[in-house]
Amino acid sequence: MPPIVLLILFSLGLSGTVQAQSACRTLVASGNPQYPPYLWRDPDNEARLVGANAELMDWLGNELGVNIELRYVGNWARVQEEARAGRIDMIAGAFFTLPRTEYMDYAHLPFRETRSVVIQREGATFPYQRWEDLIPRRGLTVINNSFGQAFDRFASESLSLSKVSSLDQALQMLERGRADYLIYEDSPAEAFIARLGIRGLRLIPTPVAQEQLFVTVSHRSVCNTAELRGAITRAMFKLRQNRLMLSFVERGVQLWKEQERKSP
Repeated sequence: MPPIVLLILFSLGLSGTVQAQSACRTLVASGNPQYPPYLWRDPDNEARLVGANAELMDWLGNELGVNIELRYVGNWARVQEEARAGRIDMIAGAFFTLPRTEYMDYAHLPFRETRSVVIQREGATFPYQRWEDLIPRRGLTVINNSFGQAFDRFASESLSLSKVSSLDQALQMLERGRADYLIYEDSPAEAFIARLGIRGLRLIPTPVAQEQLFVTVSHRSVCNTAELRGAITRAMFKLRQNRLMLSFVERGVQLWKEQERKSP
């Protein structure tokens, strides 16, 4: 190969490396925007996400020495599609499922455990102690939500579980008797029930699943390197050792309540 060709190829490769390094000074993240106290859209700036996981992203960026820009890019289904396409670098909180490993890497350590529960209407309740109790009933959940590998498989094989685009839509449908139950995580569900002013819904104490939340990195992100994944895992270890997420969640709950009081 002529020397001039080698020089051009080397220059192109060097240019690509420099561009990638420059791009990786900022990581673009997003997450489920209907997920208080973890994440939701700021009512004063709906392009911005706030909550406990937003505070986590700020902290993580400082630990990594990069800027993590947390953006609203659409609903939860759209967020996952953006990660699949590599248009965002990270998701600020996702459960582990095998299909998701096809397009993103999980940090080795989770940062939070959550509880998913059955929600019913008062006056139209039925006994719930185990998954099989749901089989003869009509259920609801939100599109692209996961409740762990085992329950997701059981639901696809055994349940009549309709999926809608948003949590507020699902809660309103349940209130109107369009389904017998809704499955969702307890803290976000309670927050939205309060915001919507819905009365007469009951969260069953026995959980459907208890799942862990992870930070993830898109396979198609140019910033997804072994060094970045290792740095995120080390940061998650530090976060857990110092129990920092507890204070992030407490402040997320407080912010949600403050914004509720200010809303008309």
